[in-house]
Order: sequence, then C-alpha cells, then structure tokens
Amino acid sequence: MNRELVINVSSSEIVIALLEDKRLVELRKEKKNIQFSVGDIYLGKVKKVMPGLNAAFVDVGYERDAFLHYLDLGHQFLSFNKFLKLAINSKQKLPALSKIKNEPDIDKEGKISDVLTQGQVILVQIAKEPISTKGPRLSSEISIAGRNIVLLPFTDKVSISQKIKSQDEKVRLKRLLQSIKPKNYGVIVRTVAESKKVANFDSELRELIAKWELALNKIKSGKPPQLIIGELKQTSAILRDMLNSSFNSIIVNDEACYYEVVDYIKTIAPEKQNIVSHYKGNLPIFEQYSVEKQIKAHFGKNVALKKGAYLIIEHTEAFHVVDVNSGNRTKSDNNQEANALDVNLLAAEEIARQLRLRDMGGIIVIDYIDMHNFNNRQLLFDKMKELMLEDRAKHHILPLSKFGLMQITRQRVRPVMDVKVLEKCPTCGGSGEITPTLFLDNEIENNILWNIKKVKGNKLVIRVHPYLASYLNKGLFSIKMKWCFMFKKRIKIISMSSYSYLEYHMFEKNTEIPVF
Repeated sequence: MNRELVINVSSSEIVIALLEDKRLVELRKEKKNIQFSVGDIYLGKVKKVMPGLNAAFVDVGYERDAFLHYLDLGHQFLSFNKFLKLAINSKQKLPALSKIKNEPDIDKEGKISDVLTQGQVILVQIAKEPISTKGPRLSSEISIAGRNIVLLPFTDKVSISQKIKSQDEKVRLKRLLQSIKPKNYGVIVRTVAESKKVANFDSELRELIAKWELALNKIKSGKPPQLIIGELKQTSAILRDMLNSSFNSIIVNDEACYYEVVDYIKTIAPEKQNIVSHYKGNLPIFEQYSVEKQIKAHFGKNVALKKGAYLIIEHTEAFHVVDVNSGNRTKSDNNQEANALDVNLLAAEEIARQLRLRDMGGIIVIDYIDMHNFNNRQLLFDKMKELMLEDRAKHHILPLSKFGLMQITRQRVRPVMDVKVLEKCPTCGGSGEITPTLFLDNEIENNILWNIKKVKGNKLVIRVHPYLASYLNKGLFSIKMKWCFMFKKRIKIISMSSYSYLEYHMFEKNTEIPVF
C-alpha cells in the first residue's frame, strides 16, 4: 500500500492528510498554540470531590474543571501520591524510582473521598480532549509514549500489543524487556516493535526514563495548574504512531515544519529521512495532491458511492447515524437480496474509511439495507471487522440486529472532525440574488485594468473555479488570449476546486493582488 502524508501549514493551523493509494483516509487539524492535547501531563489541584459520581473535578488551567473518575486513578495511585509529596517538599535530589517502596494498590470498589480531598495537588494526564461543553477527561495512571514502547512509572508489568500475533515473538519481547527495565517501571510494547533488537529498546527506555525524571524537577518548582510534560505536536505524534515501511513520502509546504519533521524522523527512523520533501509549487499543496477535492466530496451530509448508491451521515451529541441508500442502483439480472448485499459491502468499505476520516467516536449506528439471508448478514459483519483492522482507535462491532442495524463503539478522545463543505455565496452573501453572470468576464477584465500597473513582472496569475477556468480558456482565441494581447502580459488561468462558483483572485509571484 502506498502511503503519503501531506502537511499543510498556515498562519493559524496545521492540517495533516494521510493518503493511502491517493485516497484520503485520515485528516487532522491542529490549531497553533493548542493546549490540553491527549497525553499532556499536568500538575493539577482538586477543586471538588463528588462522592455521588465517585469522581473529582480538577483544575488544570482549562476554562472548565477537568473530570477524574475513581476508576481512572490507577492501581498505584497511593504510590504516585506519596512520591509527588516527596517531590514537592524535598529540597534535595529525589531518589531513583527503583528505590522507592510501593504503597498497596487502591481498592477497586473504593470511594473517591477515601483517596482525594479538596485542595489536594495531584499529577494527572489528559485522556480525552475537551469536547463540546465538557472539560478534559483525566487519568492518574501516567504513561509516556515512545516509538516502540510506552513507559508506565510505578508498575512492574510488561504488556505486549495484541496486534502482535506470533506467540514466540510475544514471549521473546516480554523476556527482553523484563531483563532491561529498572524496578518500578512498567512497559507496554507497541506493535511497531515486532522483531526489534534489544539495542532499540534499551536506548528508547533510557530516553523515556530521562524524560520522566526531568519532569519531576519541574514539579519541585511548579505550582498548579502547570504543564509538566507536553505531548508531541500532532505531526510528530502521527509519525511516531504510524510511520512504517509502507510510508512512501511526507510532503510539507513550510520550511520550519519540514526541518522539524526531518529532525524527528532522524531520531525514530533514520533510514526514512529521505522520504521527506519540502513542497515549493505555485498551487496550494492540498490542490496539488487533490486533497481539497476529496475533502469537499467526503465531508458533507451525503457521501456518494459507485453507481448511484450513497450514504447519509448525521452527527448528534449522543451518537452518529449512517443510513445506507441504494439510490438508482439496480441490476436486472440480480435479485433484491443480491443487490442489497452488493450495496452493503460497498457501503461498509466507505463507512470504515469515514470513521477514520471524521474521527467519529462514541456510538455509531449504521442502517444497512435489509437482508434476509443469514449468510449474507454474517458476510457483511465479517467484512466490516476486516475493514476496521486498519483503524488504530479502539472499537467494538456488534452483528446486524433483526432490524438491519449495526452498532459500533469507537474510542473518542477528541471532537469529531467537522469540515463545512456548504459555502455561502461570496457574491450575494446568502441572499440568493446576484448580478448577471453574463458580465463576470467584464468584471474580471476591469479588475485587471485597475491592477495592471501594480504588476511589475510580465506574468499575472488568476485563480478561479474550474467551470469559470473552462469558460475563460475556451476556444482558439479565448478570452484569456484576448487579455494577453490587450494588457501585453502573460496571463495564466488556474482552476481551484476549493473556490466557490464566482470567486476569483489575482496573484503575482504568489502575492495576492486585491480586487474591488
């Protein structure tokens, strides 16, 4: 499979698109200077203890207090709490974690009021980003993720990714990590670590422990709420979690981000640093790689499938609903059952992609076309499970109910990706009435006449909607050619699928010339 990562850096955000065989399968948007990302570790203060919820609200600096449930404290919370007090109050160097005697595990059926009090300072990690009106969801079971392993302070357990199927490899990895890890440090071995040698684990383990110990020094001088360890930026986190031998290229349109990506890949996979390239083309990077067009096609309420079938996707606060429709898709030589199976299998492939693309979490209900044959229903269920294997988010799929509904639960750690594809008309401002389109070429011509004196070079670029580009370029002696002779400039018309129907902009050497 050909995998490409296209990174579009603008003044306000970074947008990351993952393409598999040129098809958009994941999209991430990261606002610059964003806070409260999953994985961030904070020194927080308990604001309220809620015995009825068996939870507490914690101040980590967000506008709303974050939520911490008793079950998210972690078995070794008492050991964490003891060490945290030692770190805050001690003026000397902290002893190594391996020399600390662990406290007993907290009771699984215990109460939050037994271990937390109002005003108490605790160390917490963001488990879910703020969603809608809710603050962040927290955990006190701290983990520090690396490329091959995840470090867990105050536990001695070694766990192996369930996606590693070979039992011999699981045994090898477990023995290897148990032989090199210090006491009081647990490890989760990630899928990408399969077949790796001891040297890879040893160096990474040292780096993660050093990162943890460096954070402890911040605690000494810190006052809650304070960020102790920040998770990697979205770009680096995706590379850490997903980069493998199937990646063919990473394209970045910003020089600073390009060097950041190169430096990070040097640390995790030096052999792959040559796949990173700095895009310097005239077209926006998402236009060049057809990402913009795919975003417009796949983020609306209606998503088209082949031969007339389509999906309707609705988002609510509680769950997401997907309705499968056959549209005008009919086959005279097939019966209704065969047609339903054909459309459902086609829809399953697109739905699995949509879940990743929109990052839809929580409960997803899919209304497939009714099928009466049990074998066909089982085939669809098996196909959906196979397609979801590529999804990195934790999920669970239930078989079709007697009403033809399939229920999926999918891990939700951040708000669903919502891209507005319906555009407000820039000409009428939403009123529904515009000036006659017959005179649009005259309007553009007047703007060229108005701005031609500002063009110092010999070339003028006009970016327009694809329909308008076809009209301006039509014929042997086109309107564009007429303008070239009239203004004695090389005029280039570029079609932009991201533009609305009557939108146009003029550029000279990538610098936009304002139009009236």
